[in-house]
Amino acid sequence: MLPVYSPEEIKSLNLGLKGRTAIITGATSGIGNCTADYFLSQGANVVMSGRNPKVEEMAREMGGEKAVGVRGDVCDREHREALIRTAEEVFGGADILVNCAGITLLGNAEELSEEDWNKVIEVNLTANFLMAQAFGKYLIDHEIRGCIVNVASQGGVIALKRHAAYCASKGGVIMMTKVLALEWGDYGIRVNAVSPTVVMTAMGHQAWDGPHGEALKKEMPSGRFAEPEEVASVIAYLCSPGASMITGHNLIIDGGYTIK
Repeated sequence: MLPVYSPEEIKSLNLGLKGRTAIITGATSGIGNCTADYFLSQGANVVMSGRNPKVEEMAREMGGEKAVGVRGDVCDREHREALIRTAEEVFGGADILVNCAGITLLGNAEELSEEDWNKVIEVNLTANFLMAQAFGKYLIDHEIRGCIVNVASQGGVIALKRHAAYCASKGGVIMMTKVLALEWGDYGIRVNAVSPTVVMTAMGHQAWDGPHGEALKKEMPSGRFAEPEEVASVIAYLCSPGASMITGHNLIIDGGYTIK
């Protein structure tokens, strides 16, 4: 099994993000929340987006004056605009966007409802594109050399049973990432994606603790699932000066599962 490092060890890396400002969607739970915490540990400012009514309180508790929460749905244009406006008003602007918001609705392909298909595509692909579009326009208009990281999934690279809508949406995120990187490189904007395997967030534990999860881990060279800090640190790295030559890339964080 691959070694597991503590959150403190992972956070000890200095990625040169101090003073930067990141807008993070889906920041009240799971990977998004861990990513917000990681950026704060690196000295960055964070604008946290989420539907949780306690997002403002969560931001204050996590980062004090270096974090602000904005409640809303990334599918809502007014909320997307509010995130950029808040970053300007509170921190003087932003140069990083992390698109973490996403949902999973499972079902056999022959039984998946049109409503569930449309909802997954709307949240995972359309809203993430529109958030990236709004942020990209902001960066271009203000001549800011920034970066965007979209959270995709190993389900965007390989087929997973009962995941037709989810796999389609995440595959779309990966290709969207490449197109945005191609179009916006002239403006000094880098766009990348990460594709995690099962991540041991609260939802990950709920879904994968037990015999089914143990069987899946045996198929992975890592012998284990990912910890949220391992995904957050990769997202932060892709926004760091050390990744200045990386754009249009989909970095798969899967413990080797998709190499077969």
